[in-house]
Amino acid sequence: MRRAVSQRVVIGILLSLLAGGCTQESFPSITRENLFLLEIGRLEDQVALYNLEGDQGIRKTELTMRDGLFYISDGNGEKITRYNSYGDLLFMIYNDKTNPLPLTLPPLEKGEIVTRWAFTYPLQDPGKITVDSRKHLYVEDQLPDEAQRFDPETKALLNKVILHFDEYGRFVQYLGQEGIGGSPFPKIEGLYTSVQDELAVVCRLPTGWNIYWFDSDGMSRYVVKLQDTALPIPPDRDMVFVSLDAIAVAPDERKLYLKTDYYRDTYDESTNTRSGNEPDSSVIWVMRVEDGSYERTIEVPFFESTLTESGRKTPVKLFYSLMGVIRKERVFLYVPVEAGYAILILATDSATNGEQRRGFIQVDPEELQFNAFALAEDGILSGLLADHWDIKLVWWRTDKLLGDTPL
Repeated sequence: MRRAVSQRVVIGILLSLLAGGCTQESFPSITRENLFLLEIGRLEDQVALYNLEGDQGIRKTELTMRDGLFYISDGNGEKITRYNSYGDLLFMIYNDKTNPLPLTLPPLEKGEIVTRWAFTYPLQDPGKITVDSRKHLYVEDQLPDEAQRFDPETKALLNKVILHFDEYGRFVQYLGQEGIGGSPFPKIEGLYTSVQDELAVVCRLPTGWNIYWFDSDGMSRYVVKLQDTALPIPPDRDMVFVSLDAIAVAPDERKLYLKTDYYRDTYDESTNTRSGNEPDSSVIWVMRVEDGSYERTIEVPFFESTLTESGRKTPVKLFYSLMGVIRKERVFLYVPVEAGYAILILATDSATNGEQRRGFIQVDPEELQFNAFALAEDGILSGLLADHWDIKLVWWRTDKLLGDTPL
């Protein structure tokens, strides 16, 4: 039995529980390293997180980290920047119609050997960003209004493309659904690089999900289509409703990880009428991209804590959310708690299936104006944390939770 569960309702319930005092219990705290600060603004070494002109609110600001280098996709600023872990700005790709001329970054001329440079490109609304082992950049961008179109079959607005830049920030090509120069994508929920520098684009449609898979040259390899009405339900669960939390892509295999949450109706015993629903269980499904078959499943435990309200304590169970997948089939999940996030790492390989480790990462309340996180394939978790005045780039060595031995 299937029925969509409103994500807004779930988020509202979660926030109300957190306001009531759900806290992390006895999880080990993971040391946070504050790496560098950035200012909010439109200059080359700033992030235009809030639009100072007032004609738009926060647009997408996305972060990814690979090999100690931080890449920020600045939607308001219509630019992409790369920093090292000391906060040195190494290069920038920017829209010269909406950005001032860089004061510290010269244009890269052919044959020059420089350590810092800038390129121009007419970025419209850069969003999701990922980097492969060649340091090639893939960035979501939006087409101008006149180039967008509506697909009557899927009832989706097709208005997104993926821009491919080389390791220096020079434009290579753009990708659409069919590959190089293809038709626009619908709403993009995730952008990942995987085995052999292949690229996966996770898209949301009104009726389901499409995952587009490309080789390192931009040629289409696979398309996986998932209908909301065909989301998997374990055979031992009757009369449950399913909601797809998220889809993540393995960095070292052609596999998708689908996290599904299941709910069950509740009834008023005195009247025998339906009174609402409650969480039943949560499962991760591992899918082979080549043929769309499910390889195996893993049960995700609840986050169990205590709600304190008006001096009374009540046990509560919350769903973890899927953060991502790292090498060797390790899945990271999280749930917001007081003063940060509780982290759960699950092993999903056949040898250690179901083994887990837990931790806690601290985020101060004043840093919750805006957050963006990036999970590297080795397990390091990076964060962009904003208050009213500054942006902090930090990381937590969550990879150390894995230890020297497998889970």
